Amino acid sequence: MPSELAVLEVIAEPTRRRILDAVRGGERSVTELVEAVGMHQPGVSRHLKVLRDAGLVEVRRDAQRRLYRLRAEPLRELDEWLEPYRAELAGRLDALERHLERTAQPIPRRSKTRD
Repeated sequence: MPSELAVLEVIAEPTRRRILDAVRGGERSVTELVEAVGMHQPGVSRHLKVLRDAGLVEVRRDAQRRLYRLRAEPLRELDEWLEPYRAELAGRLDALERHLERTAQPIPRRSKTRD
């Protein structure tokens, strides 16, 4: 399976996206992620393992704490994979806009009468 699809499957889960949002701004401890996500520590740890296995986060030990940060490379690869689809969608939207401009009927203005 292409790695883009594996990353897509991993980030399809809303809790994992919330974790990625939390680490986007910098390193976060598991405790901080538990607070940000609103889930118990074992659940957050399971999601972190999936994210780590997919290469989306990396971990660093700081004494007893583990700090997680975003690894953007897999997301860039997914973004590159999605680019042709965005271009196709943009082309269709442009064609729709041109069609609407050609076929749109002007809306008649109502005259306001004052008593």
